[in-house]
Amino acid sequence: MNDVARAAGVSSMTVSNVVNGRSGVSDEVRRRVLRELERSGYRMNVAARTLRAGRSGVIGLAVPELDRPYFGQLGALVTAAAAAEGYRVAVEETGAQAEGELAAIRLSQTLSYDGLILSAVGLDLQTQLTDAGQLPIVLLGERVAPTGVDHVALPNHEGARAATALLIERGCRRIALVGGRPTDATTMLSLRLGGYRAALQDAGLPYEPDLVIPTGAYTMAEGRRAGAELGTRFRGSARVDGVVGVTDTVAIGVARGLADVGVRVPADMLLAGFDDVPEAEYLTPSLTTVAPDHAWVARRAVGMLLGRLDGSRVGGGDETAPFTLVERESTRR
Repeated sequence: MNDVARAAGVSSMTVSNVVNGRSGVSDEVRRRVLRELERSGYRMNVAARTLRAGRSGVIGLAVPELDRPYFGQLGALVTAAAAAEGYRVAVEETGAQAEGELAAIRLSQTLSYDGLILSAVGLDLQTQLTDAGQLPIVLLGERVAPTGVDHVALPNHEGARAATALLIERGCRRIALVGGRPTDATTMLSLRLGGYRAALQDAGLPYEPDLVIPTGAYTMAEGRRAGAELGTRFRGSARVDGVVGVTDTVAIGVARGLADVGVRVPADMLLAGFDDVPEAEYLTPSLTTVAPDHAWVARRAVGMLLGRLDGSRVGGGDETAPFTLVERESTRR
C-alpha cells in the first residue's frame, strides 16, 4: 500500500480510502490510485485486515425471496448505502421461514460478518433472536421487535389507508382488498387491512369481509387468480368498483386477472398497489401505488447497524419510513 501511495503521489490513507470504497476522494485522485493499484498487482489481505481491525467489512442482508421486485430493489439500495460507508453486502434468501432466518444468522456468525439486516417473517423474535448472540442485527418488516433491537418498518397502516381513501375520493364505494390470509398475528397484511378498514370508516362506508380476497402467496399468479375471481363474482348490482392490492406484485396480477374476464382498469374498476416497484410505472395502465421511501429504509438500516458497530448507538429503536402516494393511470377514469 505504501508503494502504491508513493507511485500515485498520495498518502497511504488515501490509498486505503480508495481500496475500501470510502467517500472523500476526488475522481481524479481515485483514478490515479486505481491505475497504480492495477500496475502493482496489489491485493488487500482481507484476513489480515479482519484480524487487525476486528471487522470483515461485510454485512449480511437476509430477505424472504430474491425473485420479488420489492426485495430486488431493497437489495440494490442496501448495497449502495453500505458501499457509501465502505462495506460490502452478502445477500441470503430465507424462504420466509424461521429455519431460513436462523440459518442466515448462523451463517453471518460463521463467516464473521460485521452485522446482519434481517427481514423477519417466520422467526419467533422474542425467543429465537437470542441465537444471534453478539451479532448486531437490524430488523426490517412488520413484526414487533424485542426490546433493545433496532427495527425499520414500512408505513403499512397509513399507506393502505391513503390508497383506499384515494379510491373513495375518485368515486369508489365498494372496494376490495386482495392479498394474503388474515391471521391474529401482526403481519404486513393485518396492518394494511387495518389501514383499509380505517379509510372505509373515515368515509362512512361499511366493512364487508367478503371483499377481502385471500391469496396463497404475494405473487402475480395468485393476484391473477384473485382478480379473475373478483371480476366474476362481483357483477351487476354487487359490482366492486375499486381494488387495493396489498403489494404491487399482487396488484399487477389482479390487473391481468380482471382483464382475463373482461373487466377494464380503470374504465370499469380502479386499482391501487403498495411498494412502488419499478414495474408499476411501465404497466398499461400504469399503477397507482403507495411509495415508501425505500432509499431512506436502506440508509437508516445501514446507519443503525454501523452505529452498533462503532458504539454510537445503544438500546433499540423502532422507526417507520415516510411515504408518498403516487397516482397514475389505474385510478384515473
